[in-house]
Order: sequence, then C-alpha cells, then structure tokens
Amino acid sequence: MNALLTVEDLRVSFPGKGWGARRVEVLRGVSLDIAPGETLGLVGESGSGKTTIGRAILGLVPVQSGAITFGGERLDRVKARRRRQLARDLQVIFQDPYTSLNPSRTIGDTLSEPLLGQGIGSREARLRVGRLLDRVHLPADAAGRLPREFSGGQRQRVAIARALAIDPKLIVCDEPVSALDLTTQKTVLDLLLEIQEQTGVAYLFVSHDLAVVRFVSHRVAVIHRGEIVESGQAATVTTQPRHPYTRGLLLAAPVADVAEQRARRQAFELEYGGPNRTAER
Repeated sequence: MNALLTVEDLRVSFPGKGWGARRVEVLRGVSLDIAPGETLGLVGESGSGKTTIGRAILGLVPVQSGAITFGGERLDRVKARRRRQLARDLQVIFQDPYTSLNPSRTIGDTLSEPLLGQGIGSREARLRVGRLLDRVHLPADAAGRLPREFSGGQRQRVAIARALAIDPKLIVCDEPVSALDLTTQKTVLDLLLEIQEQTGVAYLFVSHDLAVVRFVSHRVAVIHRGEIVESGQAATVTTQPRHPYTRGLLLAAPVADVAEQRARRQAFELEYGGPNRTAER
C-alpha cells in the first residue's frame, strides 16, 4: 500500500537565544511514513522534537531541508493558497482542550466554521454538526452551549468533532489526552479508535507516554534529540525495545508501587546516564 504521508530527511532549526547566537537544530534528518487508515505513534520526552514534526507537517514551522509528501504532493513546496485547500484532508487535535476552543463561541458555531469555509450551506452545516456531535457521543443540545459548560474530556470530544468536520484523511493528534485524567484518557482513546474503524482516517499520534502510544498505534517511532532512534510494530517496540532510550521510556512508565517506580528510574539512570524528564511529568 502506498503511503499517505511521507517525511524524508526532515531538518528544522530555530534561531538561538541572544544576538548573534547560532541556530539550534531541532530535527536532524527525520524520516517516517503513514499508510491510509494507520496510526503511527511518535513518542519521546519533552524537547525531543516530536511536536515540531507535527507542526512542520501542518505548515506551522518552516522546513530547513527535506521533503514532506502528502497524497503525492510536496507540502513543503506548496503555496499558501494550496496549503489551505489541503487543510480539508489534513487536520489537527491539540493538547489542551481548555485553550483550543474559542470560549465566546458556541459549540455549534465552532463546528460549523470549517464546513461553511468549504462552501457548505448553513442548513446543511447544522445537520452535519448534529451528526458530528452524535459521532463523538455528545448530546444534540451541545451545539447551543459554550465550552465553559463542558468538562475537559467533553471539550476534547468537541475538538475531535471539529477535526472530523470535513472528512480528513490524516489527523495530527498532538498529546490529545495528556491534559486529562486517566479515566477520561481511556474514554477519549477508545473514541479515537472507534472513529478510525468507522472512517478509515489515519493518525499521527504524538505523545510522551509509551503506554498510551502502545494502546492506539499500529507502528511506533521513537524520537530522541531530533532523531528517530527506533521504529517498528507497536507491540515489538513497546515490549522488546532495542535502543537504550526506548528501554528508558519503558522503565519510566508510571506504576502504582512507589518503590518499584523509584527502582525503574534508578535503572534508567544507570543504563542511560541521566534522569528521564518524562518520568517526572
């Protein structure tokens, strides 16, 4: 099967701090691909570059070199107008459900906006909003309410509905459950899996949590200091990792027993030579 998205030798750098400072290379030759209907989990600790990959795919950060191909078209070369057209097939779910929705707009207005932007009439847009709310298991009267009337998990359901509004082929999920409690995380993850089964949408699922990535992903890519250090089938990478950094992420996964958690962190430090920031989140 041909890839829906291909990233080849992607390099991204940002200006350094202070006058005359050298640029800081954030991504160092990253390559990955996603097939239609597949979930690729991209996992790494804070500062590893995982979010920058998603932002580069979405056109939110400039690409220094490399290629990003989506549906056979080079995203890193398209003009702004064409990029807006491609937005129909490429959507995003952001991390924080409390800031990703406009607090002054009703849920119905938020979900209608991308539909109206695609030239769909207001009556048809209202009908589609009702179907979107049903798809993410929210009541129809949610359309007339404001974001502040919903819990974090419900707001993230609205964000998912917004991403689905114009039937995308790929959704970049940028830490979509990290701001939620564990019970709500499971509910949202189950919803994402249900939607994928129903629609065939592909996900790039960005997370610092190896357990979450294992739950939703077909394949996993592990990123460390701007480089992919390991990739493969999710079941293999998350249970039999080859790279010491991946083994460290596995050791850093939280467990209920405090003594065992301490032993895991110490084992990571002995193996990898330093504390793991993911373990401290």
